[in-house]
Amino acid sequence: MKPLHLTLAFLMLLVFSSWSASPEAPFTVSGLVTDAANGSPLPGVAVRVKGSTQGTVTDIKGTYQLQVPSEQSVLQFSFVGYRTKEQKVGSRRSINVKLEQEVEQLQEVIVTGHSTRRQMKMSAPIAPTGAPAPQMMYGLADQEEMYPTHNTEEYATVHENAFREVLQHPLSTFSIDVDNASYANMRRFIMGGQTPPKDAVRIEEMVNYFSYNYPQPKGEDPFSVTTELSECPWNPQHQLLHIGLQGKKIATENLPPSNLVFLIDVSGSMNTPERLPLVKAAFKLLVAELRPQDRVAMVVYAGAAGLVLPSTPGDRKGEILAALERLEAGGSTAGGAGLRLAYQVAEEHFQKGGNNRVILASDGDFNVGVSSTAAMERLVEEKRETGVFLTVLGFGMGNYKDSRMETMANKGNGNYAYIDNILEAKKVFVNEFGGTLFTIAKDVKLQLEFNPAKVKGYRLIGYENRLLNKEDFNNDKKDAGELGSGHTVTALYEIIPAGSESPFLQLVDPLKYQKETKIAPGAARSNELLSLKLRYKQPDGATSKLIETTVSTQTTPLDKTSDNFRFSAAVAGFGMLLRDSEFKGNLTYPKVLVMAKGAQGRDEEGYRAEFLNLVRSMEIVAKK
Repeated sequence: MKPLHLTLAFLMLLVFSSWSASPEAPFTVSGLVTDAANGSPLPGVAVRVKGSTQGTVTDIKGTYQLQVPSEQSVLQFSFVGYRTKEQKVGSRRSINVKLEQEVEQLQEVIVTGHSTRRQMKMSAPIAPTGAPAPQMMYGLADQEEMYPTHNTEEYATVHENAFREVLQHPLSTFSIDVDNASYANMRRFIMGGQTPPKDAVRIEEMVNYFSYNYPQPKGEDPFSVTTELSECPWNPQHQLLHIGLQGKKIATENLPPSNLVFLIDVSGSMNTPERLPLVKAAFKLLVAELRPQDRVAMVVYAGAAGLVLPSTPGDRKGEILAALERLEAGGSTAGGAGLRLAYQVAEEHFQKGGNNRVILASDGDFNVGVSSTAAMERLVEEKRETGVFLTVLGFGMGNYKDSRMETMANKGNGNYAYIDNILEAKKVFVNEFGGTLFTIAKDVKLQLEFNPAKVKGYRLIGYENRLLNKEDFNNDKKDAGELGSGHTVTALYEIIPAGSESPFLQLVDPLKYQKETKIAPGAARSNELLSLKLRYKQPDGATSKLIETTVSTQTTPLDKTSDNFRFSAAVAGFGMLLRDSEFKGNLTYPKVLVMAKGAQGRDEEGYRAEFLNLVRSMEIVAKK
């Protein structure tokens, strides 16, 4: 009997060994990530399985959920300004992590910089002095993936507006711009311890990232116009003119029905936590805002384009979310085919009088089919005539194609935002839901005529890629910017008063064949600084309406100006410092900080407080 007992024991050992050696089934781990110092939840933390591309980001409450292959897996938790932490999974199904802030500056590295291929000095993240409250930190992926050795990001060249002499150029004409992608992208660089590339800084998008306290419109026009004139903070010999538009805010329940098509890039370049997982998290926030009368379809593209969700009512959220969850990244990028299919689906379910819109989420790295910027531009120009608008959301870094994404939004009657974190997604899809998705006026243009008896020269700050010819103002076929429900638009002009001497105005020789322009006799007696004209169309209209007003020469002392005036001036000044503008005058980062601190006003979401910390951070980066 003894040999039989031994045999049975041996067989049982073999069976047990085979069970132990068999591969484990994947399972889900969830948890909460908080700041070790104060216990605050950290949204936007990159959570990944070490040694793989599997990952996610924490949501707005700091929680995450991730499928792991086995109990041997190791999770990495990384967040800008915090030490990366690793946790072996083992038998745990819930793993809560506390991250500690990083206080040491790390070794600098050199990478190739953007479309101009010039070298840029880049460094790993630092914890800036006066770092923002944890809930306002913006986390990304590991530094190796954030800043790859071969950086192929692309930005269109921005030639800064110069001063123009009023006698030669009395008219200034431009399109409004409600995009704010440049601000979030700029923030991503600074939070990574770098100076943003000059061409990534579009000052009007930085200024318009923030909402301002302008009065709601009272008449039949869908927006109000506010102006304010004072001393220029960075050049006391000049004046600064502030122009503010306030779009009519429409309650969500009163907004027209939406016909939306999510167009999602699922190509291989989107296969990192700050790309496709963040796209999913962002769209989940939007889905939560949908109403029964709204409809959503979903188109994806990689090597080819496909419809993964037919047009579905907004109250069937489970079906929409399930389609989102099934998305995985891989393959090349047939962006042109995806756009065509998305527009086709939107046209098939067109809502007359409603909000018909394609929402594109991508890093802009198209490489199959219709992929050139010019071809994409022609495609969206053609499709905007159908009444379908385009919202463009940018994700990722290292290969990001900002110039292409901005062009598509501009030509597609839409808006453009850069999403670097779940909190930015919340800003776009929750806090500014109406402004992002519901257009109340399209082709909005401004034209200013300056009084040469009062103004010698002027400079529009920003809006370089939104300038129009003077003839374009009355041409209703000329495309311009769109204004959404509740949106604010702000523009700033630096003005050289008449009779002043300025090194910024280079006068030309007298003309040989015609007389110099003469000032009208009544101009000097007038108290008008300028005339302001504005044109706009209804969202489904083809004919524009004209609004006219004047701005007087009366100025307000700088310390008596509104918070709107001083804060927008501080943001514009920060942009000029980032661009190393020749017009920055006596500006410094500490001066910008003082100006902004005194103009925070109501800041319920903390966006202005975050700006202050970006200025502090940039002051540290600039000294390196």
